Amino acid sequence: MSTHGKQKRLTTASIRAMKGKERVVCLTAYTTPIARLLDEHCDLLLVGDSLGMVLYGMETTVGVTLDMMAAHGRAVMRGVSHACVIVDLPFGSYQESKEQAFRSAVRLMQEAGCDGVKLEGGEEMAETVAFLTARGVPVFGHVGLMPQLVNVAGGFRSLGHTDEEAAKISRDALAVAEAGAFAIVVEGTVEPVAREITASLGVPTIGIGASPACDGQVLVSDDMLGLFTDFKPRFVKRFAELGPLVSQAAQSYAEEVRTGQFPAQEHTFQPKR
Repeated sequence: MSTHGKQKRLTTASIRAMKGKERVVCLTAYTTPIARLLDEHCDLLLVGDSLGMVLYGMETTVGVTLDMMAAHGRAVMRGVSHACVIVDLPFGSYQESKEQAFRSAVRLMQEAGCDGVKLEGGEEMAETVAFLTARGVPVFGHVGLMPQLVNVAGGFRSLGHTDEEAAKISRDALAVAEAGAFAIVVEGTVEPVAREITASLGVPTIGIGASPACDGQVLVSDDMLGLFTDFKPRFVKRFAELGPLVSQAAQSYAEEVRTGQFPAQEHTFQPKR
C-alpha cells in the first residue's frame, strides 16, 4: 500500500530521541474532536485513565475498564496525523502477571491502533516492562504519585519529602528505564527529586507536578483549558477559562429558546420554489 502524501506521525522512538534535545509536549485526549485540535501542537497525546474522573465523574481511576480505554483510544486515533498516541493500561489489567499485561497491551494496540501503552509502577513492574518491550510493545512508564494506587497511598499527595520516599522514586524510575521504557511520567514528586531523576536517566521524563527540568510536561487537557471551575491542583496552569464560557453559552441559548429568538428564520429550511 502506498503511503505517498500521508504525513508520518511521531513514534515512540522519536519521542525517546528527544532526550536532551527538545522538550516533549504532551496533553491528554479522550475524544476525536479534542484530538484534532491538540494534534498539531503536541508531540505526544496520552489517552489517560484520568478519563474515568474527567469524563465519567468517578472519584478515582480505579473503576476504568479496558473496554473504555480501547474505545477512547480508537476515538483519539481518528483525530491524529502528527502526534504519537499512548493509551493507559487501566487498573487490574496488567498487575496480575506479565502475561496478563501483554494480552491487555496487545488488545489496546490492535483495537485502538495506538503506538504503545502506559503503565504505573516501579521496581515491581520492571520485569513486566521488559517482557512487553521484548515482544514489540512500547511502554511509557509512570512513577512517583500513582493514581491507581490511591487507595493504598491514602489519597492524592505529593511524594519525595523524606529520604526514603525520594530514594524509592529514584529506584523506581531507574528500574523502569533500564527495563526498556521509552519515556517515564514523573508525577507529584518534589522538584529536586524529579530534577535529579531527569539528569540521571537516558530516557525522557515527562513531568506533572514535578520539575521544570523534566524533559517534557503533561497536563490533563480539561484542567489546562479551565473546564473544571471547582477544583484546581497546585501543579495546573490554566491556559484558558473555558468553563465559564460554556456556561454562558448555555445560558444564552436557553434564554433565546425560551423567548423564541432561536431558531430564527435563517436557521430553518424553506420550500424550494
